[in-house]
Amino acid sequence: MNIQQLEYIVALDKLKNFSKAAESCFITQATLSTMIKKLEKELDLTIFDRKTNPIITTDCGLEIIEEAKKALFHIHKLKDLSAEVKGKIEGELRIGVIPTVASNLLHRFIPKYVAKYKKLTVTIEEITTPLIVEKLKKGQLDAGIVSTPLKVDELEEDLLYYEKLLVYGKLNQEKLKFLQPKDISTEKIWLMEEENCITDQIMNVCSLKDKSSNSNLHFQPNSLNSLLNMVDNLNGITLIPELYYLDLPKKQKKLVKDFVSPYPVREISLVYHRPYAKLRLIASLKNEIISTIKPILDSHSLKNHEMIIAKM
Repeated sequence: MNIQQLEYIVALDKLKNFSKAAESCFITQATLSTMIKKLEKELDLTIFDRKTNPIITTDCGLEIIEEAKKALFHIHKLKDLSAEVKGKIEGELRIGVIPTVASNLLHRFIPKYVAKYKKLTVTIEEITTPLIVEKLKKGQLDAGIVSTPLKVDELEEDLLYYEKLLVYGKLNQEKLKFLQPKDISTEKIWLMEEENCITDQIMNVCSLKDKSSNSNLHFQPNSLNSLLNMVDNLNGITLIPELYYLDLPKKQKKLVKDFVSPYPVREISLVYHRPYAKLRLIASLKNEIISTIKPILDSHSLKNHEMIIAKM
C-alpha cells in the first residue's frame, strides 16, 4: 500500500469514472486500474463495483475511502510542516473572508502578496462567518478573515486592524457635523440581512431595538452596494465600514459623516484552528494585511480609549 494508491481510490470515488480519475491523477487508465486492483487484493475486499456506470463505491469501500482521506490529509499536513520548518512560504493557503470585508480588503493586498510568494497557491472563498468557523474546524480552510471577537474556544484570533463605522445618508439633523451613536437612534436606519455581523454590531453600538426602516417595506440586502442603493433612493441612513468608504465615489463620500470620540469601530481579525502547521504562512498573510491596511485607516492613529469596539 502506498500514498499514490490512496490518492487513486479517492479520485475514482469522486469522479466515478476510470478515464476521468486517471486524467486527474496524470496517469494512464491501465495504471490506475492495476494499482487499485493491487490495493483491493492486499486489503482482501472490493472497493468499487465496476459493473455499473457510473462506477459505484461499495459499502466497505466507502469506509476505506474515508480513512484514505484522513490519511492523505495528515500526509499533506506533514509536507506543509516540512516546508514551514525550512522557512519557505510555499504550498497552499486556503482563506475564507466575510463579504463585508472581502470587497474592500482583498484588492488592496492580494496582488502584491501573490506576486511576492510565487510558489504559494492562494485560494479564497467569500462566505459567512458561521461557514468559515465550520470549515476551519473541518480542516477545509486554513484561515479566516472575520469581524471579531468570536470567542470560539478552538480558534485563535490575531488582530489585523480596527476600522471606523461611519454614517451614510441624509440625516434629519443635517446641521450636525459630528455625531454620537445616540443621535441616529431616531433616524430611519437601513440594515443588512439578519444575523449579518455588521448588522448586529450596528444594533449594539447604536442601542437600536427596532430593525424596521419603513412601515410598509421590509428589505434586508446581503451586500453593502444594495444597501446604499436603498438609502440613496428611499432616504434614511445606514452605517458603513471605513474601507468601504475609501472606495466610494466622491459624490457618495459627501453623504458620509463621522462620529465623535469615542468612535465606533469594528475589529477585523485573522482566525485559524489551533494547533496548526501553517503558522508561517498565516503569519505572512497577517503581516501583509497589516502593513498594507493600517496606514490608510484613520483608526490606525486612535488610542484604545478613543474607540468603542462594536460587539456582535
